[in-house]
Amino acid sequence: MYQAAADRYNQVPVRHAGNSGLMLPVVSLGLWQHYSSSDPLADRRDVILSAFDHGIFHFDVANHYGGTDFGSSEQLLGEVLKSELKAYRDELVISTKVGYEIHPGPYGDGTSRKSIIQGLEGSLRRLNLDYVDLYYAHRFDETVDLEETVLALDQVVKQGKALYIGISNFDTAQTQAAIDLFKDLKTPFVVNQSSYNMFNRDVETTGLLDSLKADGDGLIAYGPLSEGLLSDRYLNGIPDTFKIHPTNTGTLAQGPDVVVQKLNQLNEIAKKRNQSLAQMALAWLLRDPVVTSVIIGTTSVDHLVDNLDAVANLSFSDDELSAIEKILA
Repeated sequence: MYQAAADRYNQVPVRHAGNSGLMLPVVSLGLWQHYSSSDPLADRRDVILSAFDHGIFHFDVANHYGGTDFGSSEQLLGEVLKSELKAYRDELVISTKVGYEIHPGPYGDGTSRKSIIQGLEGSLRRLNLDYVDLYYAHRFDETVDLEETVLALDQVVKQGKALYIGISNFDTAQTQAAIDLFKDLKTPFVVNQSSYNMFNRDVETTGLLDSLKADGDGLIAYGPLSEGLLSDRYLNGIPDTFKIHPTNTGTLAQGPDVVVQKLNQLNEIAKKRNQSLAQMALAWLLRDPVVTSVIIGTTSVDHLVDNLDAVANLSFSDDELSAIEKILA
């Protein structure tokens, strides 16, 4: 019978999402890839439980996740929540999302009122939960009036089926428009989940970080290692088979050799900090307190623990930040 590690809350710092009462570990576990019906449940359970033992109490999914078997990522997590983690439900933050395809037909994706409300009902069934802690609009839906989306998200809070609301992949103007509507309704909107890493700094250049900070909201960074690019794995070259996420297409714009050169330069700074490149990349994101948490994705306990070592050194000197900025420019 599983029993969580007694020292689990001594390992990873916790941050508030902006000015809200929602608190998250600075590193969260995302179940986007390789957590599906085609993956071994026992192995994935080991990673999830190890994450909790090491202080990760936030698990991030979406109804769309699961490869071609949409929803199966939620089902996998739901199996663990029903068994090993059931006794710890009050300690957990479970987040899921709606907006991308989950079934055929016009209500199988998007953020209409019907899609949002029935989407959460389906997620709760798969997760074996009565409520989720954080529910996201996974994308901005240009075919639906934003007010309809916001009102539906507000309703699921009032129904007690979600405690906090987030948005994901909304640009700065879309985010601000949503914030204004949420404020009028007094909806507990807390975070925007966006792609953010050393090579993809759109949230900085577009003013999204500044907008969230000004409003007292947080940002959760997904893809913090740019699909593993920001690691020692590619110091000797990037293979032609490397797949980049659509949000990071600009990373290789100058060719892979330029990126490899930058990786090696960054790695030299990381070594002086007694960190791996991946650990420094995570720490660099967390240098700004508006970044509530970074979402890592891994199927390896060893890889998980290695990434968590990033929290041992989250501070940067001015000289380090200046050197990194020159490399990334």
